[in-house]
Amino acid sequence: MIICPSCVSPAQDLLVYLASNSAVHLTLEGLGCMNAQELGRNVREALNIPNSAVDVFTFWFCSPLLDLQLKPKHLPYKLCRQWQDLLYRFTEAPPEAISQDEPCLLYKRNVFYPRSKELQIEDEGVLRLLYDEAKMNILEGRYPCDPEHWLTLGALSCAIELGTGLDDQALTVAIREKKLSSFLPAHAALGGGGFLSTLRGRGGRNAEMEQNLIKEYRSVCSSAATGSSLEPIALLHRYLRSCHTLPYYGCAFFMGEIDKPAQGLLHRGGRKAVSVGISLEGVYVMDVKEKHVLLGLKFSELSWDHSYPETEGDSHILWLEFDGEEAGMPVNKLLKIYSKKAELMSGLIEFCVELRSVGESAATGTDGEVTPSQEPTGRETNEKTRERRQGKMRRQSSVVCSRVHSLNTISYVDDGKRLKLHCAMDAPGVHLFCPLNCIVYNEEIINWDKAHFNLPPLFQAKRLNV
Repeated sequence: MIICPSCVSPAQDLLVYLASNSAVHLTLEGLGCMNAQELGRNVREALNIPNSAVDVFTFWFCSPLLDLQLKPKHLPYKLCRQWQDLLYRFTEAPPEAISQDEPCLLYKRNVFYPRSKELQIEDEGVLRLLYDEAKMNILEGRYPCDPEHWLTLGALSCAIELGTGLDDQALTVAIREKKLSSFLPAHAALGGGGFLSTLRGRGGRNAEMEQNLIKEYRSVCSSAATGSSLEPIALLHRYLRSCHTLPYYGCAFFMGEIDKPAQGLLHRGGRKAVSVGISLEGVYVMDVKEKHVLLGLKFSELSWDHSYPETEGDSHILWLEFDGEEAGMPVNKLLKIYSKKAELMSGLIEFCVELRSVGESAATGTDGEVTPSQEPTGRETNEKTRERRQGKMRRQSSVVCSRVHSLNTISYVDDGKRLKLHCAMDAPGVHLFCPLNCIVYNEEIINWDKAHFNLPPLFQAKRLNV
């Protein structure tokens, strides 16, 4: 248990975990009625976190089944007692798993804290907490990145944790003592493949990675000659700055599934596990197995909604609508993400959009009027969106780039007179047409009322408002 109430004493013990796998042990009175904001003051005092960093971190309840960021008014003790109810509401886990699941209270980065403010922080303790969390997400593959990127981050970790004055032999010994997986992502350090291929190749692969890591460490340490500081705070800033180049840095993550494209003569598809990252920057859908981005969208590039199951056996769905292309023609695309956390994801997107809108209005110094040097807060033109997407597509070898072509989406064009729908169930190059009061479902043109359940409200509203 993370919260241990005493039947004899009003004081209660509490363990608050950190990303570094350490924990803060507190003994507090009145814990049962203490909200997250009040509890935060006790944790900051225990960790010597200055008041200037009050908004950087917040509390999370995390378990193998669900991660939730707490609001300042939430009562952690009460929420812990309601955990099973939350699991039944937001997960598909069986009753046996739910009964055994127990959350940990973590003190982690606030998803609503702007990344631009992080590099203004000069307190080493705060920076190390941010570093520990960023490193954990890199090592666990939550933040997909290219080999040259995670190698640089691994070398910076060596410099931060082992020091900058080690020779090659001492560094090799230190790396082997802590293991490569302490510095490089697990999928890279441990590799893939079967048992026999692992036995044959792991030794040689590890030796090569060690040498590459040592070489990059030398590059990091030699940067002092070019004016870069090797002081701890400077190295922590460099690590975080490098992580900031990943668009999904600081995201809250949710598990879900998407449809696989139909393959073979029988057009069998199935579903693929994905991780959905949401932050103040946008929404990112990532392939859990392959560790790369499938779709990345800023809020100005998408519309969204969620739908509840209409009948037994249906799924909760988060719908993402964005601009795309089919045969060189602009179309609207809909991606379905199956997840019982769809309601949570939709609510978080809405709140992030509201926060950005308030921040942008305040930055203009007007009632929302945008100056020419600022980007518009509304949806950009199709032409600009396509130009940016085409630029990203040129770097398809990068795990950070979207792979829209690999998604099973619903594509449609609305010319005001008829709806041209190109779904995954269509044969390549075949387009289906139907009147605006009808829709295509399972290759049949049916009345809109019968299809009403199959598409999200954002799509229905567009059809009904024409």
